[in-house]
Amino acid sequence: MATILLLLLFSAIFITEAQQDGQLVIRPGSLLTPTGTGGTKSSWLSHSGLYAFGFYKHGNSYAVGIFIAGIPQKTMVWTANRDGPPLPIDVKLNFTSDGRLILQSAQGSETTIASSPEAAAAASMLDSGNFVLYDPDNSTIWQSFDHPTDTFLPGQKLTTDQVLFSSRSDTDHSKGIFRLIMQQDGYLAMYPVGTELTLQYGYGGLGVPGEGTDVSLNFDTDGHLYLLNGTGIYIVNITRGSPTKGIIYRLTIDPDGILRHYSHNLDQNGDWKVTWSNPTDVCLPGGLCGFNGFCVLNDQDADCKCLPGFIPVKEDNWALGCERNFDSKSCKSNEVVSGYTMEVEPNIVWENANYSTQIYPTQEECGEACLRDCNCEAALYKHRECMKQRLPLRFGRRQQRDSTVALIKVGKSSHSTDPIVPKESNKEIRVDILIIGVSLIAFACIVLAVSGFVVYKYRVRANKNISNNEQVGLGEDVGPKSYTYAELEKVTDGFKEELGRGAFGIVYRGAIWNGEKMVAIKRLDKLLAEREREFQTEVKVIGRTHHKNLVWLLEYCHDGPSRLLVYDYMSNGSFADILFKPSKQRPSWDRRIEIARNIAKGILYLHEECEPQIIHCNIKPHNILMDENGCAKLADFGLAKLLKPDQTKTYTDIKGTKGYVTPEWHWNLLVTIKVDVYSFGIMLLEIICCRRNADFDLHEEEALLEEWAYNCFECGELGKLLNDEVVDKKQLERMVKLALWCILDEPSLRPSMKKVLHMLEGTVDIPIPPSPTSFLTAI
Repeated sequence: MATILLLLLFSAIFITEAQQDGQLVIRPGSLLTPTGTGGTKSSWLSHSGLYAFGFYKHGNSYAVGIFIAGIPQKTMVWTANRDGPPLPIDVKLNFTSDGRLILQSAQGSETTIASSPEAAAAASMLDSGNFVLYDPDNSTIWQSFDHPTDTFLPGQKLTTDQVLFSSRSDTDHSKGIFRLIMQQDGYLAMYPVGTELTLQYGYGGLGVPGEGTDVSLNFDTDGHLYLLNGTGIYIVNITRGSPTKGIIYRLTIDPDGILRHYSHNLDQNGDWKVTWSNPTDVCLPGGLCGFNGFCVLNDQDADCKCLPGFIPVKEDNWALGCERNFDSKSCKSNEVVSGYTMEVEPNIVWENANYSTQIYPTQEECGEACLRDCNCEAALYKHRECMKQRLPLRFGRRQQRDSTVALIKVGKSSHSTDPIVPKESNKEIRVDILIIGVSLIAFACIVLAVSGFVVYKYRVRANKNISNNEQVGLGEDVGPKSYTYAELEKVTDGFKEELGRGAFGIVYRGAIWNGEKMVAIKRLDKLLAEREREFQTEVKVIGRTHHKNLVWLLEYCHDGPSRLLVYDYMSNGSFADILFKPSKQRPSWDRRIEIARNIAKGILYLHEECEPQIIHCNIKPHNILMDENGCAKLADFGLAKLLKPDQTKTYTDIKGTKGYVTPEWHWNLLVTIKVDVYSFGIMLLEIICCRRNADFDLHEEEALLEEWAYNCFECGELGKLLNDEVVDKKQLERMVKLALWCILDEPSLRPSMKKVLHMLEGTVDIPIPPSPTSFLTAI
């Protein structure tokens, strides 16, 4: 009996894993291997199984770290020796009998994983994600929370001078090119690696001036992220806490340099959701595109491009930057000038490391000066200053509101890339081409002749039918037909019934096709020359534009000075008539969101699916008409500007309607399709709240809808926007967040209409938006 008791005692002492205070305790002598074979494990789990410490796959090799094991997407939160070499399959992680945590190679070499001042008596992987070493008194002598890598977990505190470094990529967790630091001045700041901690290089962050050296970043288990000063006072609330069971959180400085707050619902098998990020402009982190590369915002995503004359060093790793695709000329060569040309990249911001600054009236003169200077490889031109640069250029990004022009010296190609073909062969090829060309031309002439005859016969018949007031059906592939003024005067009974007045004229009700088809006829003013251009735009482009959420242009009149447009009649009036009615008569929440989706589909068609693209420029509820089935259709394309196939922006003097006009109108900036996104965002707020965007009969803080909506969102009081209407809180928050993204002052930060539609349909997560009037964040 005594022998059995003694054996049980020794078993209790030497057991490698045991329960202690609800934790799995790891004892000295425990061992891990990468594959967990031969009676060993590959990792030590926390008590709940949510977190694990041990080996994970790293390409074709292995690494050691802490990861979230309790979800399908294994997520790394801490990496040991992250800049060390990849680990082979025969390595072992040994918690030695003398209390050291080390890696042992097959050859017997050792690498320390956790340096503690004394030997450890036990270790635990906690459910908080913290891996801890204990002394014999059960006091903590080392913990992973004190040595963060790229991720911050609830329960952690980032104190003065502590740094988080981004990873190189989502799969390579070695140290990347960005860092987050809790500065001594109380700011939580971000910088590219290798730069000074100065305003020039900082690209994001949070803080309050004058708070001193004891500010810390804190993270609660409910997701509440905040800055706390030395006296325990909250100075910045970064995210709101949400004490919801089954939700886990993390804060990560991602490989692209953006600091993101993530949440994940353990009860669902979805992905991590971004609930907050800083900065919101993903092109702000300097060096994202490497040397001689620059970042361009493409629908809120970062798109890297190379300077003219450069190609990526490695397509899948933009941090390596770009290299020349031509050979540079020697300064002793006569080609130092003749062998180069100057290429232009406008609106690009770079780090200015010039070796010479001169004044030139034009950028062409600046380019000529660089061309003649053997040492000059590029020049930045702004406000008549010509700043000569040597390569490489770094920290480049396109910024719409910056007038800096980059002038790049590019070598002329001295060798043709076309294959050399003998002269006789060339003659044979030219004869073949001539024969084929003549045949094609002859065939085309025959087709054109037949088509012309068919079209002529059709138009004669169509004009005859119109003159006799007979019904004419229009196929979708047939453009609008022409009426005379007298015919339209007749079908409107002398323009007797007025439907409304717009910016371009008066709209009348009429009936065509022997009175069977009701139409709305817009008689355009003929006061200004540009009205003629707008009329031609509507007839030529809108007449060929067909979508279920666009009002159809049926016919037109171009009879002498008269300019009239014949549209399909919308029997239910404008959306404004419905939206701004007394509360009992307004559409339901679900109906309003359905209308918003239909409007978004119409705008998306104009922006991306029709040819040529169209900017509406006057999106508002009054220009949304409702047909007999309650389907929303966009009307009034009289303000639209066409985009050429190779153009994505335009200058225009059209100002739209007050309240829906974007800031770039007032700044005289290039106008892009993002003006429609802004107007849609304002209108979406009106759809949510069933009120106009400006109502000065309300209290001052509520008068301007966009400001009031953001204040309600920031304070967590979105219910105020609905006047006691009961809707799903999560859907309400999604719609408000989407609207706030759409009305950001910076056009490049607004989502595209395709992404807007995805957000409306709930297929894309919507992160926390910044203040609508905030611009590029700098610390």
